[in-house]
Amino acid sequence: MSQKTAGIHHITAFVRNAQENVDFYAGLLGLRLVKKTINFDAPEVYHLYFGNEVGSPGTAITFFPWPTSRKGRIGGGQVGYTTFLIPVGTLGFWEERLQTFNVSFKRTERFGETYLQFADQDGLQLELVEREGGQASKWSFGGVPADKAIKGFGGAILYSVQPEKTMEVLQNVLGLEKVGEEGGLVRFRSTGDLGNLIDVNAQPMPHGAGGAGTVHHIAWRAKDDHDHRLWREQVEQYGLHPTDIVDRQYFHALYFREYGEILFEIATDPPGFERDEPFEALGEKLMLPEWYEPYRAQIEQGLTPITVRVLEGDK
Repeated sequence: MSQKTAGIHHITAFVRNAQENVDFYAGLLGLRLVKKTINFDAPEVYHLYFGNEVGSPGTAITFFPWPTSRKGRIGGGQVGYTTFLIPVGTLGFWEERLQTFNVSFKRTERFGETYLQFADQDGLQLELVEREGGQASKWSFGGVPADKAIKGFGGAILYSVQPEKTMEVLQNVLGLEKVGEEGGLVRFRSTGDLGNLIDVNAQPMPHGAGGAGTVHHIAWRAKDDHDHRLWREQVEQYGLHPTDIVDRQYFHALYFREYGEILFEIATDPPGFERDEPFEALGEKLMLPEWYEPYRAQIEQGLTPITVRVLEGDK
């Protein structure tokens, strides 16, 4: 096995209300809305990307806000928890912030670290953990200064229907290293300093059901297009049936469902979110791929307007 991913590229989830989504991730969590576009496979639905100041690989959580979506059920074949990385010494700040906005949370310990676990407005399970690694975010918004801001992903907890098979894929296909076992979880590490610690629930989990409040897929990093093609070969050689490579404008993507039924994507680091908007204007305009531009008026008419705004608790 020659390929090793640096870690998580992005994580994509379903929610219902676009404005509530923006208020939670930009307003409360202080992430930057770096791209406002559409689901290329369902253009009547937004695709919203939140991350650090430029949505660097390893920082971007993305959403399909589907107003009529059913409520999902978190379970096997999904990401169970999405882990965000915060600077050392800021856990108290985040506890106070969650309390201010009436978001209930609990403290939990694993592998010698303290986590704050909570859920967004749709029930998507999130957690915060302090670590030294990972480049600091330069973005500040509302009540979240840059020195307290989320850096990006710390990792994730995977819920698998066949955890042994999922762990084989992490090691033998993606090149992660097994580094520990504790409390019914097995931990793996990738080579990067963001999105690099993946915990797998060691017992098979009952199947989840997709819908609002669940993760659609987790994407892993490829260095560039050449590396991406090698990844596709490797996935195929392992018998995992990857899709063709798809142009997502801000990265190239391929998808496959691993044996534990979690949908994996491998995405290229380039070209990034500044390919069609300048840094200072990221996320402000609805950006469409060229094949949808002729339908812009119709698409915009069908989407509910959204605003990145400072929340009342921060005024």
